[in-house]
Amino acid sequence: MAKFHNNEAPHRARKRFGQNFLIDHGVIREIVRAIHPRPDDCIVEIGPGKGAITALLADACHHLRVIELDRDLVPWLKVKFEKHPDFQLFQTDALQFDFAQLVQNNQPLRIVGNLPYNISTPLIFHLLSYSTQVADMHFMLQKEVVKRMAAQPGDSAYGRLGIMVQYYCAVEDLFEVPPTAFDPAPKVDSAIVRLVPHRVLPHVAHNIKTLERLVNTAFQQRRKTLRNALKQWVPADILDELAIDANARAENLSLATFVALSNTLDARGLSDADKPVTNS
Repeated sequence: MAKFHNNEAPHRARKRFGQNFLIDHGVIREIVRAIHPRPDDCIVEIGPGKGAITALLADACHHLRVIELDRDLVPWLKVKFEKHPDFQLFQTDALQFDFAQLVQNNQPLRIVGNLPYNISTPLIFHLLSYSTQVADMHFMLQKEVVKRMAAQPGDSAYGRLGIMVQYYCAVEDLFEVPPTAFDPAPKVDSAIVRLVPHRVLPHVAHNIKTLERLVNTAFQQRRKTLRNALKQWVPADILDELAIDANARAENLSLATFVALSNTLDARGLSDADKPVTNS
């Protein structure tokens, strides 16, 4: 096994992996306090990098899994955490990883990560598919992305990301992190978000694919009225039936309204978003 003679990984951040390593110990401790790891937790860290957060998680919990894409960091991480009682490292792309394989004895996962900004949104959607097997998630993301995830109807940041994340999870915007907390310093501010999957969905879509397509279609041209944005799919009488103002825009509709509209489309046999529908 490779040997390293100091506590710092001999590694420079790689732009192609979107790497920005946390170096502010105060911020690191604040993040771990927000996570509040417990001894029996099964914690999964995405992108441990040089192990700044990993080290504190390892001190607090027995079961630690890390997913690291950069193969040059893997030998160093293995050496640093080889004495941890239950440490597993997966050198792979988190976007392609099957998180269900980490669940043991039906214990839900606690997922954390300083996510690369260039893949954060697709990775969030990938992780939402495992929401029933997850207790909570804590992520460092671009501040703008966190604002979008927590946005409410009428907010300028409200859109597809916030609606679909809130369908599965309660969202809490915890605190901001300045660029100076990283090496290299990113050109944007960051924020920590907590996602807690709903044990019981507050609004249940009969067909999640219909809901996803509906929200995506409604926001493709967000300045259009619903009448115009959905005219190739949603008959006008359905909007009237649900008391939805056809002159409103997608950003004015709540998650509950989107789900009700999605379910009505399914009930009418109009779940196929690609099927043209003529408004009457």
